[in-house]
Amino acid sequence: MNITSLVPAFLISFGLLIIAMTVHEFAHGLVAYKLGDPTARLSGRLTLNPLAHIDLFWTLFLPLVLYLSTAGQFVFGAAKPVPVNYWALKNPKRDIIWISLAGPLANLALAFITIQVLKFFPQRSIVTYLLFNLMTINVVLAVFNLIPIPPLDGSKVLMGLLPESLSRQYAFLERYGFIFLFVFIWLGAFDRILWPLVAIVIRTLGAT
Repeated sequence: MNITSLVPAFLISFGLLIIAMTVHEFAHGLVAYKLGDPTARLSGRLTLNPLAHIDLFWTLFLPLVLYLSTAGQFVFGAAKPVPVNYWALKNPKRDIIWISLAGPLANLALAFITIQVLKFFPQRSIVTYLLFNLMTINVVLAVFNLIPIPPLDGSKVLMGLLPESLSRQYAFLERYGFIFLFVFIWLGAFDRILWPLVAIVIRTLGAT
């Protein structure tokens, strides 16, 4: 498959990924705001405008390179993280759990809504294709972010659940998080762990 044929498919996947990531980051910022931290709002991140959440490397360059280098088999990217001032939260250790869960739960909610909308369209149409891929991307983003590897949301949930001493030690690993993350991907965790979990979640949400 040549690069020319991959570009249109990438643009579609990228557009759907941007929607999912925007909803994800907005949910983080909204819950943080509700729990007492106005940082996301004051920095212009409490918005559904995708431009506010785009990072040149993680959102644009990395997904394109991975997609083209794997002939469309794999794409990975990330939005610019929403800033959170933990000291502004009413109960930092508890609230970080809810803030971290907000992104994945928002993606799962959007996936569920997409599944319901899919029922009103014929099985073979461009709209069905787009909605099915939007649903899948949201589930993948939710499941992937719940992995307890820094700096993913799952690691922050775990930090909030661990005793203070263990939480501090675990937080120290965040500086090496992306190394762990890429090793996780390189070892084939997507095929062995992530995709089976994604399939289970999709079935649970009501997709056939």
